[in-house]
Amino acid sequence: MSDNRRSRVVTQGVQRSPNRAMLRAVGFGDADFDRPIVGVANGFSTITPCNLGLGDLAVRAEASLRQAGAMPQLFGTITISDGISMGTEGMKYSLVSREVIADSIETVCNGQSLDGVLAIGGCDKNMPGAMIAIARLNIPAIFVYGGTIKPGHYNGRDLTLVSSFEAVGEFSAGKIDEQELLDIERRACPGAGSCGGMYTANTMSSAFEAMGMSLMYSSTMAAEDPEKADSAALSAKVLVEAIQKQILPSQILTRQAFENAIAVIMAIGGSTNAVLHLLAIAHSMGVPLVLDDFEQIRARVPVLCDLKPSGRFVATDLHRAGGIPQVMRMLLDRGLLHGEALTITGQSVAELLRDVPREPSADQEVIRPWHNPVYSSGHLAILRGNLASEGAVAKISGIKKPSITGPARVFESEEQCMAAILSGRIQPGDVLVVRYEGPKGGPGMREMLSPTSALIGAGLGDAVGLITDGRFSGGTYGLVVGHVAPEAYVGGTIALVEEGDLISIDAPTRKLELLVDEAELAARRAAWTPPQPRYTRGVLAKYAHLVSSSSIGAVTDAHLAAHDECPETGGEHKATQVLG
Repeated sequence: MSDNRRSRVVTQGVQRSPNRAMLRAVGFGDADFDRPIVGVANGFSTITPCNLGLGDLAVRAEASLRQAGAMPQLFGTITISDGISMGTEGMKYSLVSREVIADSIETVCNGQSLDGVLAIGGCDKNMPGAMIAIARLNIPAIFVYGGTIKPGHYNGRDLTLVSSFEAVGEFSAGKIDEQELLDIERRACPGAGSCGGMYTANTMSSAFEAMGMSLMYSSTMAAEDPEKADSAALSAKVLVEAIQKQILPSQILTRQAFENAIAVIMAIGGSTNAVLHLLAIAHSMGVPLVLDDFEQIRARVPVLCDLKPSGRFVATDLHRAGGIPQVMRMLLDRGLLHGEALTITGQSVAELLRDVPREPSADQEVIRPWHNPVYSSGHLAILRGNLASEGAVAKISGIKKPSITGPARVFESEEQCMAAILSGRIQPGDVLVVRYEGPKGGPGMREMLSPTSALIGAGLGDAVGLITDGRFSGGTYGLVVGHVAPEAYVGGTIALVEEGDLISIDAPTRKLELLVDEAELAARRAAWTPPQPRYTRGVLAKYAHLVSSSSIGAVTDAHLAAHDECPETGGEHKATQVLG
């Protein structure tokens, strides 16, 4: 293939290139030098059930690539288990791992001049990390999701990982005994796969399917089902065809694709983390995308799927009900998807959805009919005000009261907040403030699943608010506002809040306000001094030095390039009109 990047490097002087000698040592024969070299980047690890099955998928993809005429080369990437590190100091490394994954895939693919890459991921940061790298590389690529976990079962109800976190709150509130807590913990995660509700992993896999970077139906398959391995093999075949046709990520990851992803995320009730990750991927691709784009699409797209954490069903239920293609077809028919958007198959979104039923089957309850949505508009709202001049993200699904005004309960870390909840010191009407947990201040922007789940378990989910410059797990629900920017560490207004100050969270008007007059805030600001960094060496110190505001995706290279530059070409993507 004369247009390969590999051919420009390896086939120098025909038989005289020393590069060829190295490749012969890993199994290349004479004829193999004319085949595309394809990386299989995978995060296989026994450290988390999310990634437990990725090794098998990599081997299946490798065989399929070889059969399709490519030369596959396997390499590993890291993973951090959000579920295991949640509530600990280790959670500070979770968002950092997104950048490490992106950097590692970029490094191998460019360092070895690969012609394409098939990325396989499981836990939350695997997906955006891989896609950030794919956007930077702009070589033919496809993403293969490791698959969702099947639900656990206890006393006639489905369990997910979040069930275990909520049980801690129930136990602390005296609602269940220690034996029931242990029974739930033992049954919550029955095997391999990523967390089973519409949490961050399933949200991002669904987004990539909507964007055309993964095969249709692949994002909701169970990790342990045979169809998941079959899908990995088919993905490899499709990738080889894309290499032959030179279908590039820059042709797929357009403004239209990002709008399609946002529309689908709203319709399925996806994670707040999708906002952060899509902003970061768009930055890497040079596509203009801002927080307000999410708000504009939210206003037009209803929540159609009744999924956990606030709903009843899990991702495997969604798969049986028709999966993401069924949701996409409903949106397409109402002008809420760009049907002309290209996919990795070479077909458009509309072409792939042609045979999908226009309406969901009447014998299921996971996907609601259009006339009877779960919510009439999207669940991820962008809030602004003097507490978040750059913006904040609120997840407003599963709450009875979308607004609250109450006294601030101020905590300088997640641990302080959690201790107050478990000791019964939080009262209905309080607004909890968890600060210095942002991208720079944490550093690493920890997820607050432990305190939010404890609130739900204690029966306070509808009675209190919580705001933070950190993040939330996809398993979080309630009146919670995250990604508050500017963060406390850089002097954002959240750093000036004092115990007892009145705070107003108003999702319907999208306002987040500290009800303190400007003169008093000015005096507090003049007296505020930045804290000493929590880390002065190592990866967390480097991350804190480089990371941007969450309002632009908490990326680590924002200072290096303008947002409108495209990889390699330096050109610009033209923004399309927001859907609606």
